[in-house]
Order: sequence, then structure tokens, then C-alpha cells
Amino acid sequence: MAHGQGMSVVVIGGGPAGLMAAEELARAGLKVVVVDAKLSLGRKFLMAGKSGLNLTKDEAFGPFLSAYDGAADPLRPILEAFGPAEVMNWARDLGQPLFTGSTGRVFPEVMKASPLLRAWLARLEGLGVETRTAWRWTGWEDGALSFDTPQGPRRLLAQATVLALGGASWARLGSDGAWADLLSAQGIQLAPFQPANAGVRIDWSTHMQSVMGHPLKAVAFQAGAARTRGEAVISANGLEGSGIYAISKAVREGAALNVDLIPDLTVAQVVERLSAARGKTSLANHLRKRLKLGAARIALLNEFARPLPQEPVALAEKIKALPVPHRGLGDMDGAISTAGGVPFAALDEALMLRDLPGVYCVGEMLDWEAPTGGYLLTACFATGRWAGRAIASRLG
Repeated sequence: MAHGQGMSVVVIGGGPAGLMAAEELARAGLKVVVVDAKLSLGRKFLMAGKSGLNLTKDEAFGPFLSAYDGAADPLRPILEAFGPAEVMNWARDLGQPLFTGSTGRVFPEVMKASPLLRAWLARLEGLGVETRTAWRWTGWEDGALSFDTPQGPRRLLAQATVLALGGASWARLGSDGAWADLLSAQGIQLAPFQPANAGVRIDWSTHMQSVMGHPLKAVAFQAGAARTRGEAVISANGLEGSGIYAISKAVREGAALNVDLIPDLTVAQVVERLSAARGKTSLANHLRKRLKLGAARIALLNEFARPLPQEPVALAEKIKALPVPHRGLGDMDGAISTAGGVPFAALDEALMLRDLPGVYCVGEMLDWEAPTGGYLLTACFATGRWAGRAIASRLG
């Protein structure tokens, strides 16, 4: 059984939140060990960078904070201390030039996560942070943290522990939610996991085969009070993509889904264009010519409004608010992130568990959710930094 020489602060989970906590702790001169169940660190972080690593969102703090919805109040001081500007400065300090897209989303110029992660791990090594990979946390034993390792069971004594174990999606990358049972066994009341930023499941007819994989662009999605303009992809299982993810919480809570196929025009403007004489032109060609609707949008309209109304007002109303029947969200493991986990009520202001002194929770373990667009990573960085600084202050 390994106890190490002297006690360290142990960070369990080598994703963005855990690594940020480790950085703050090491900067304060504390001995830090980062433990991860996988063979390498930052696996989900690397996957996030496959399609372009969206680090944060460059926007005013008020709108930025509002993206966190019900968790905005407890996250406010944490994000005030480390928000979009601080994330950008931190990445630049690691030698990563950034650019901001037209919607305010911030990316490394190389778009990938791997150069940033390599520079970050090199910094942590330079600060003396130790790592243990392929060590799976199994709980506590005789006051020590216990792990299953390739060398057999091991234990570490910790001055403080940071749990940064992720949510319950993308289990193959390390976020399997298994930690919930370990905390529940200690009497911690958790909020049930639920999929967030997930695709919407739709049972398509065979008529949609010709547009499978096609993007839906220049549309707006509405579910309940949530409305967003964005893109989605027509997939075999339904609709995927950032436009859908932004309203997935409302869909999860039972709201009906509607699509505005031409959000730049009012109903009256659509009626006016549809009222133009079409002669022998088919209705599909009339829609293409008068409204610039491409194949994907026309297919979606036919899928859920067939037979199409011939009268311009009725047809315009369908185009502007097309009901899309669905079967809720996709499975949790395929979701970008999850809601649920450790409630803020179970934590003190330093993110320490009230019922387990010395144990802190950060990142997606906490019960918060936000849309994609830089909000997820920023809150992971910020909560890790917050807990790291709190521990450093407490241990002096």
C-alpha cells in the first residue's frame, strides 16, 4: 500500500477542472498528485478539440452568466474570478494564439486541443506535479484514498482531495459517473444525472433518406420559452448540432419542438413571396425560387407538414413554426455533457463537501449545465481554479 512520502493534495481526474486545480495548488508550493483512471490525461478535452476547441465565449459578463441558468448564482463569484478574459490570457500564456469567431466563440488558431494540453502538462511537470495514470479511485479505506492500479490496490493519504471526475457522458473517455455510488455511500445526496447538450431523437420516414447527413442551416429552433438560431445535422437518429443542443434542456423537460425554416422573414413577408403567381411551377420549385429553401429544409417541411397547404397563409405559418414530433433526447452517454451530480447545497463557498471536510468537487461533477459555445470549458476551468486556491489558502 503506497502512502507516499508526506501527505499531498490529491486531485482525482485529469481533465480541465482537475488540471486547473493542480496548477493553482502547485503554484502555492503544495505537493500535488493528479490521479486518473485512463492511461493518459485530458482525453475528453482532446476529443472536444477534434471539431475545434471552443475555449470560451467573448461576451459581456451578464449574458455570459445567464447561460448557466439555475446555477448562475453559485457560479457568479467563481466566473467573476476566472471568466472569458482570464481563460484567454491563460491560453495565451501557454503559447496558444487565439481567434474569436463572428459569434464570439474563442478558439486556438490551430483549432486543436493537443498543443495546448502538451504545453499545460509541461507546465505542471515543471511545477512539480506528479501524475498516476490507470489508477481508478475506489473510495476511502482507513482514512486514505484507495485505488485499483495495474500494480494492485494502492492508497494515498491526502491533506485535501479534489474530485474532478466529470459527469456521466462519454464513458470511454473517462466520465462514467461511477463516482456517484462512492459519494452516495458517504451519505451525499446527489441530483440524478440527465443528458444535456444532446441530440433530439426523431423517427424519420424513408422520405428523409436523401438528406441524411445534410446540414440544416439558417433556421431557428424553439422549445418552450427557449429559442435559438443555429445549425443542426439530419442524422439517422434525429437532429444533432449546436442549434439543437441549445434548446435540449427544454426538450428534456417535455417542451414541444418547433422549427422556423426562414427566421429572417416575418409570416407576412413569407405570405407575400408565396402569393406570387407560380404558373406551372411545382410547389417545391416555387419554395426554392421564392424563399431560397434548399433540399434539407424542404424535406423537413414535407416530413412534418405533408400534404402541404396550398393556401399561402397556412403554408407560411407551417414554414415559420413547423412542429417536429420527437422522442426526447438521445442517450446520456452520447450527450456532450450532463446535468445532475453534486448539488451546490452540499458544498460550502469553497466547493468543499459540507459532510466530507477536506474533499472538494469541481467541473462537471457539479449540478450545473450550460449550452455549448465555450461555457462548459470555462466553468470547468473556473471551478477547478477556485477550489485549488481555496485549498492553498486553507493549508497556508
